Amino acid sequence: MSDTHPAVLARENSNKFTMAGDRESWLGLFAEDAFLANPVGRSPFDPKGEGYKGKAELKRYWDTVLGKTKLTIVVKQQIVSDNACAVVVQTTSDFGGGATTTVESIGIYEVNDDGKLVSVKVYWDWDALLAQVKELGLG
Repeated sequence: MSDTHPAVLARENSNKFTMAGDRESWLGLFAEDAFLANPVGRSPFDPKGEGYKGKAELKRYWDTVLGKTKLTIVVKQQIVSDNACAVVVQTTSDFGGGATTTVESIGIYEVNDDGKLVSVKVYWDWDALLAQVKELGLG
């Protein structure tokens, strides 16, 4: 499958809009009833580990998480399957003044027949990020 696969295009645009700080374009990639978990499971972003469901919650996620830092997302590997793609990603957060953290993750992006994201699940280690934040003296 090529980069024109709907799930690949949605994932590429998600990364592009996230790195550009373009909330409205990012939200436009999602179906109305979409689900997002980033990271999957409990974290300070999502204490109950239930993820975010629907556009209103996705907007809240952007405003409280994605919109708070400058991110650089680099895809290391991608596998396409039916209506989804899985990626191995390295994400660097830039807090300014040379303070950065880097997290390795696996993301699974699923789209509907219209190419809209219906599910995004990103698996990464919150404790590994927290250790980096503490080492920087930020947390």
